[in-house]
Amino acid sequence: MNSSKNNPFDAIVPALPEAAAYFVAYSGGVDSHVLLHLLARQRDELRAPLGAVHVHHGLHDEADDWQAHCADVCAALDVPFHVLPVDATAAAGESPEAAARHARYRALSGWLAPGAALLTAQHRDDQAETLLLQLFRGAGPRGLASMPARAPFGAGMLLRPLLEASRADIAAYAQRHELRWVDDPSNLDTRYDRNLLRQSILPRLQRRWPGLSGVLARAARLQSEQAELADALAALDHQVCARGDCLSQAELKSLSPARQRNLLRYWIRQRNVETPSRVVLERIRRELLFSREDARPVVRWGGVEVRRYRGELYLMPALPVHDAAQRIAWDLRDELAIPSAGGVLSASPVTGSGLRVSLSPLEVRFRIGGESLRLPGAPHHQALKNLLQQHGVPDWERGRLPLLYAGDTLAAVPGLTVCEGFQAGPGQPGLELRWSRLPGAAPDSR
Repeated sequence: MNSSKNNPFDAIVPALPEAAAYFVAYSGGVDSHVLLHLLARQRDELRAPLGAVHVHHGLHDEADDWQAHCADVCAALDVPFHVLPVDATAAAGESPEAAARHARYRALSGWLAPGAALLTAQHRDDQAETLLLQLFRGAGPRGLASMPARAPFGAGMLLRPLLEASRADIAAYAQRHELRWVDDPSNLDTRYDRNLLRQSILPRLQRRWPGLSGVLARAARLQSEQAELADALAALDHQVCARGDCLSQAELKSLSPARQRNLLRYWIRQRNVETPSRVVLERIRRELLFSREDARPVVRWGGVEVRRYRGELYLMPALPVHDAAQRIAWDLRDELAIPSAGGVLSASPVTGSGLRVSLSPLEVRFRIGGESLRLPGAPHHQALKNLLQQHGVPDWERGRLPLLYAGDTLAAVPGLTVCEGFQAGPGQPGLELRWSRLPGAAPDSR
């Protein structure tokens, strides 16, 4: 984005990408007020309707007054105004600042219409603060790239059109147009890291190094380029190492440690999972790549886990606690969800194959060890364990795979086989059994 030295706002509207609508994330503070005012004054140049959306956190006594102020400003500017109430209560171990931010972005991403753009008012000084905060946390290039000017968001996109403007530029615009805004008193609370930087540290640094915010913003752009190059390399490595949704242990081991880490981060991000800390990432690299072949390594973080089976790495939600001793009666008419096993049993009518209809009802049990079955046409029984191995069912799924029993005899393993003596004959009504994973559960065995 180009900017004029005298007026950094001149190029903002012409540079906006096409969208179905533009919505300013309007808090009532000076930054978002300036952005909204700027766009409202130039709405004839916009290629889509303009609106404003206000997130009501309810965390401050003045929250209702802030919402009323925003509604008044939007009415005066003739801009449609939307309110999103959210619950921003912090979870255990979560900072109030982080809880509010996460609640805000969840609500906005779910609300944004397909193809629409959400415009937020972060500026050059915010970018500098973000870079320093990420640096203090030991972030790599992706973290140090800070805030991109454009990014996918929900069903639309997120735009930050003020990143080339400084806090001083915004204050001058607000004064020139005699704008009124609200001040959140929590912005002065230096118990929050960003406020400490803004109120105490950056002003001292800028007195020593004038123009520091611009320098840091430029450094963020350079880190963004490095992150882009790292992703390009990871995409090439992924083409070699990917096995469906999994990664090949052998191919991954052939890369240098730096490329292993780079690919693992890329693979995890591509699955929309929070990137683990460097310590956890190193555990994944060492335990999943270099543990002995018969080991069953698993590394967990943030509600997900990485496991290994037959030389491939699986990324999945953390498996729930499961009671393999439970027994469930099933009449085969309705779907049967089994959350602890992570899936849904269903039966569809067929003719001349599948499970014989006359067997209903059956009992669902789970593997506890030592089970055997007789495959269709086979003269002898074989161990269930061997069947599961032949079908490539990962070891962590074997105890969660439902087994259908008629009395004490194993009649079917849904999705794999119907046992000898329990099949529908030619022309007879039968049931095709399916075991489908619940949304967000571990991947299907292949």
